[in-house]
Amino acid sequence: MTLSIRNQLSGTVTGITPGEAMATVRIRLYGGQDLTAAVTREAVDDLGLAAGSAVRALVKSTEVALSTGPVEGLSIRNRLPGTVTGVTAGEAMASVKVGVDGGEVTAAITRDAVADLGLETGSPVVALIKSTEVSLATA
Repeated sequence: MTLSIRNQLSGTVTGITPGEAMATVRIRLYGGQDLTAAVTREAVDDLGLAAGSAVRALVKSTEVALSTGPVEGLSIRNRLPGTVTGVTAGEAMASVKVGVDGGEVTAAITRDAVADLGLETGSPVVALIKSTEVSLATA
């Protein structure tokens, strides 16, 4: 299956916390970072997820925010430090590629945000991804 989702990060399930309707799935990415996905319990069952399962975490580029430093007091669980490897800016929006340990993440943000943050190749950033915006596929 081919997908239009640019961000596909491979890893291994390290734990699952089931809730009434939703579950949180903890993943160790192949680059060593931890990522949390909040998915339905039905999805956990349908995918046959368990500790040790190989998965791909899928995140649309429009769901990735960027910070130029550590952020305190924020509920976003997934914070991947990296370095900007490229910026492609259009009239209103920009695509920012971020190299992270073990791969790359693309963020679609406004051109104004790129300017306000002073983003350019080599800039250190943190990619921020809400756990509810992470989908899972079995590898």
